[in-house]
Amino acid sequence: MDFSTEYLGLKLCSPLVPSAAQPLSEKLDNLKRMEDAGAGAVVLHSIFEEQLRQESLELHKHLTSNTDSYAEASSFFPELEEFQLGPEGYLEFIRKAKQSVGIPVIGSLNAATMGGWTDFALKIEQAGADALELNIYSIPTDPDLTSEAIENSYANIVRAVKKAVKIPVAVKISPFFTNMARMARTLDAAGADALVLFNRFYQPDIDLETLEVHPDVLLSTPQALRLPLRWIAILYGRVQADLAATSGIHRPEDVLKMLMAGAKVSMLCSVLLYHGIEHLRVILDKMKAWMEEHEYESVKQMQGSLSQIHVENPSDFERAQYIRSLHSYKPRGKAN
Repeated sequence: MDFSTEYLGLKLCSPLVPSAAQPLSEKLDNLKRMEDAGAGAVVLHSIFEEQLRQESLELHKHLTSNTDSYAEASSFFPELEEFQLGPEGYLEFIRKAKQSVGIPVIGSLNAATMGGWTDFALKIEQAGADALELNIYSIPTDPDLTSEAIENSYANIVRAVKKAVKIPVAVKISPFFTNMARMARTLDAAGADALVLFNRFYQPDIDLETLEVHPDVLLSTPQALRLPLRWIAILYGRVQADLAATSGIHRPEDVLKMLMAGAKVSMLCSVLLYHGIEHLRVILDKMKAWMEEHEYESVKQMQGSLSQIHVENPSDFERAQYIRSLHSYKPRGKAN
């Protein structure tokens, strides 16, 4: 049974890739366990431009806090190794990860300015990452900002990063565009080597006791896979960029569906937080059993086989399926 796939021009031993949105990828030992359990690659946790700025501010503070003292104050200057600086620690983690595992290591970056995107993208490449995932996590709130301006900003980020680095670049985006198909094609034309569908925006909550707004992380459920499944099936064969599925992938069946829709890899997060890293092995074993039963010899054999361009009725991924779903629904507890 051949589980291998190609993603971002990299040869992967399996289509299972732990995603960037989890704390499990922050420890080297966990990366080794992921590799042993069957992960084809790993996307490291994201580094944020806010962390880059904070490091700069902290370092400046430490280096200038004693400048009004005597000459001996130079002995007060901190040794850099005494501080666990976020960005430098991240780059060092990439170097150690490359020495520790044989699977591809993909860095993840979330920046807020063009300089932040390009400068740290280059540093991630220099640290030895096999590829880079751009985690474009932005929520427009300016009512005067046009959709065209938003879309152009995404494309400009991709073009600038592609110009700055030589490693493959994936783009992780949300589904909140007026025309997702056009946006995908725009990013494809800008040079994206892969599209990761979709980013989940964490929504804030209100604490009624403290009357404060606070973050509330909700792990995904299997139902969330329907959105990326649909768009991967629609985009397969229409863009050159590889397609990666993320959000709602919990079961072996979910991975199989994403592959048939056209995904090169399925990224896992919530399921590993629920069940642990070893669950990767469980998913692969059950995938193997299903593939043997249905006479599939490889992952590549099924990739895109049920995408929109290959199904008998392409409209099933569009309006016809919606109408059929409404007419076929029967409330629970009601007689037929």
